Amino acid sequence: MTQDKRLTEQQRKFAELLVYNEGRMSPSECAYEAGYKTRPRQAASEMRNAKYFPLVVQYIGELRQEVQEKYGITFEKHITELAKIRDEARKKGAWSAATNAEVARGKAGGLYIDQKMILTGNLDTMSEDQLRERMEKILDDNKVLLGESTELPSPSSESQPEEKHSDQKKPHPSHHTN
Repeated sequence: MTQDKRLTEQQRKFAELLVYNEGRMSPSECAYEAGYKTRPRQAASEMRNAKYFPLVVQYIGELRQEVQEKYGITFEKHITELAKIRDEARKKGAWSAATNAEVARGKAGGLYIDQKMILTGNLDTMSEDQLRERMEKILDDNKVLLGESTELPSPSSESQPEEKHSDQKKPHPSHHTN
């Protein structure tokens, strides 16, 4: 699938359903509602991939930005609102709600780290050339979103090759005679 220079009505409807129903509808449900009846899950996946549909991905980003501006989601407002919820819960003796609001404030403020790691490969086993190739592919796949130069800096001439010491013993093959 590739994209024309303009969004189709279906693509526009998908993006709007996706953004305005975030958390209430899955991406495949949004695609189905937008008119992608035969393979909605695949259509939703492809339309959220900048490599195949950069204009759809860009439009989704613009809609999300508008929603964020409209509802004024900022760090300061978020922290203040959580503090109000905490204080009201304290007044009512709802200690669990007060504690949860305070924990949420701490998470928003970066006091807690919720670490999730998804490992799909082992970078330790990749050579420098393989790592560079992989990073270039990621940058190339997302160059439409980045909107700027996606070239990696050249390897530093100061990088030192791995040292080899002449005093290290090399294993000798044992000689067996029969």
